[in-house]
Amino acid sequence: MPASSYPSTPSATGGTDGGPPLGIAVVGAGYWGPNLVRNLVRSPDWELLAVCDLDPERAREVAGQHDVQVTDSLADVLARDDVDAVAVATPARTHHPIAVEALRAGKHVLVEKPLADGVEAGRAMVELARSQGLVLMADHTYCYTPAVEKIRELVADGALGEILYVDSVRINLGLVQPDVDVFWDLAPHDLSVLDHVLPGGLRPLGVAAQGADPVGAGRPCVGYLSLPLPGGAMAHVHVNWLSPTKIRQMVIGGSERTLVWDDLNPQQRISVYDRGVDLVQQSVDSADRRTASVSYRLGDTWSPALPEREALGAMVHEFAASIREERAPATDGEAGLRVLSVLEAAATSLRARGALVDVAILDRPLEIVR
Repeated sequence: MPASSYPSTPSATGGTDGGPPLGIAVVGAGYWGPNLVRNLVRSPDWELLAVCDLDPERAREVAGQHDVQVTDSLADVLARDDVDAVAVATPARTHHPIAVEALRAGKHVLVEKPLADGVEAGRAMVELARSQGLVLMADHTYCYTPAVEKIRELVADGALGEILYVDSVRINLGLVQPDVDVFWDLAPHDLSVLDHVLPGGLRPLGVAAQGADPVGAGRPCVGYLSLPLPGGAMAHVHVNWLSPTKIRQMVIGGSERTLVWDDLNPQQRISVYDRGVDLVQQSVDSADRRTASVSYRLGDTWSPALPEREALGAMVHEFAASIREERAPATDGEAGLRVLSVLEAAATSLRARGALVDVAILDRPLEIVR
C-alpha cells in the first residue's frame, strides 16, 4: 500500500469474514497481554492457542481457564502449524527480535506500541513483512475507538475545513518508567491518532522537543513536542507524568470548524464548534499593499452520538480482516514506523536542546528484504 494512501476505516462491528477462526498466540503476559487475551477469546475471528512468557506462572495466570498451550518457549509456539499469527506484548526493546523470528516462521504479527525501540529496527520489521507477504500491524489501540473513528471521518469529509492546528494534552500523575522517558511512554498514543486522522498520515516537516526532569528521575518526566505540518499547520503535544490532574484532550482547529475530543467525558467525548476566525484581505493603497481584516464567526456546537465498545475488539477484528483480505491493516507497520520516526527525531531534538530536526525516515523509500 502506498505510504500516502488513506486506508478505509475498519469495521466497528467485528464478526467473521468467512471461514474458520484463525489461530493466534500471545507473546508476553505482562501489563497488556491480559487485555489481548480477553479480546481474542471473545472474538469469533480468532482461536487463542497459546500464551508465551518467560515466566510460565504468569502466563498460566493470564491464560486462566482457557484450554491453551502455556510455555516460555517462543520456538515451540512458532513451530505450530495451526498458529497463523502472534500478538507481541513485550518490552519495546524485544519487539524487533520476536517479530523477526515470527515473520521468518511465516506468521502474521501484531505488535504493541511502539513498533520497536528504534527506526532501523522498525524498518527491518516492515521490510521483512513485505518481502514475506505477511501482515505486520501496529497495536495503535486509540485509532479503533469510536471517537477517533468519528474524528477521522469528519476530517476526511472536510467538515472541519483545512486543518490549521492541533493541540494534544496527555497528562496525569503517572508511573515514572524505568526504561523510557515520558515521550516514549505517552506520546505514541497522540502521535498514532494524528497519523490515523490526518490524510496521508503524520508527516511533519520537522520535530522540536523540550523536556524536563524536575524530580531527578534521570529522564524527562514533562515534555512538549512541536510538529510543523505541510501547508502551514502546527501540531503540539504535551505529555506529563507529574500532573495531579488527569487530562486526555485533543483540539483540532480547522478553517471551518474546531473539534474538541475529551476522552475522559463519556457523555460528550467529541464537541464540534462552528466558530472561528475569518480573514478578509483588503487593499490599503495604490501600491496594492494588503492587510487582513479579522472577523469572528460564532455558530452552533454539536456532539455526535458515539457507540460504546472496547477498541481492542475492533482492533483484533481488523487484524483478522487484513489477513483474510490480503491487505494492509488500518494501522500497518508503516503507520507504526511513522510514529517511531517522530519519537526518534524527538530524542535527537532533546540532545540538541530543542532544535527543530528533520524526520529523515519519511524521505527514505522502504526496501524489499529478500
